[in-house]
Amino acid sequence: MSDEKNEYGSYEDVRYCAVPPLPPREFAPDVSDERAAAIIATGNKWVNKTHLHYYLFENGPFQGSNAEQDVVRQGFEIWKDTDIGLVFSEVSSIADAELRIGFLRGDGSWSVVGTRALSSGQLERTMNFGWNINVPGPNGLDTAVHEIGHALGLHHEHQNPNAGIVWNEETVYDYFALTQDPPWSRETTHFNILRTLDPQTVEGSDWDPNSIMHYSFAAGLIQQPTQYQNGLRPQPGLSQRDIEIVKFFYPADTEALPLPELKPWRSQLLSLGPGEQKDFRIIPSESRNYNFQTFGASDTVMVLFEEVGEDFLYVTGDDDSGLARNAGFRVRLVKGRKYQLRVRLYYAHSSGNTAVMMW
Repeated sequence: MSDEKNEYGSYEDVRYCAVPPLPPREFAPDVSDERAAAIIATGNKWVNKTHLHYYLFENGPFQGSNAEQDVVRQGFEIWKDTDIGLVFSEVSSIADAELRIGFLRGDGSWSVVGTRALSSGQLERTMNFGWNINVPGPNGLDTAVHEIGHALGLHHEHQNPNAGIVWNEETVYDYFALTQDPPWSRETTHFNILRTLDPQTVEGSDWDPNSIMHYSFAAGLIQQPTQYQNGLRPQPGLSQRDIEIVKFFYPADTEALPLPELKPWRSQLLSLGPGEQKDFRIIPSESRNYNFQTFGASDTVMVLFEEVGEDFLYVTGDDDSGLARNAGFRVRLVKGRKYQLRVRLYYAHSSGNTAVMMW
């Protein structure tokens, strides 16, 4: 992209993340608005204390330079330093990674949102950097932190319905068609800029123009609020609100007590509020297939991990949110190994009626 300035002013050289479009989630007619809102608010978030493994392509068309890879590593460190309940580890085998990060030029910078990564093929990218991010300014480290934010389940902040932004729409379409490489289509611009997010997907009620998930905008793109008619550029790095939001969904593990043990044929009540989580340790006494299931009128996501040293490897999981069934799966456990079951509540139809059991 040229560094020359045109009628869009000094922000012309800023490049932008283009999240791949996905259809909105649809619910059956019997799912209430309150229930749908609770599901969407937590949807695509990982269960807390998930150990996320990321792989950086080192060869082939998705290869990145050592310097660019170091920028991505630094981005993960920035999120780690917020003291959240997620763990990040780089792995050398793509087969071990939930997040697979490429550096293909001309494909834009983007990331799938949160647990959508689990729906991608094991050899497919879940994140890409389409330009050299080993540069100062918003095209560099902040781009890496932004894309990792999407991987944690965060959305674009400038699409927050509470922002009240009124756009010069045709100017916005022209700007992104002229300044991005490759040029953005009207559909891409609408999905990533002009489209207002469903209020149920928004993290928090306040608009944060300094969020790492917020774009910079040149003069002439925004009509309202009037103070941004001459342009909007967020402050570098994570905002205080970014940190508060990510810590709400992924609180640090401060409990020193051992987890309760889940044993066969002994149900455990789940006294949880929306978005809250309960974890159990599992030490099988014999190697065989086990069934796991939640019980009660609730929407939950249930995930099983195997403990390997200080790592926790994803085994399987199920999500019953919005469905007329309970979360459940059947899986083989091995005697002598250790596992953790994590259950997060989206919504309970009444208090105190949710439980989990293995047999």
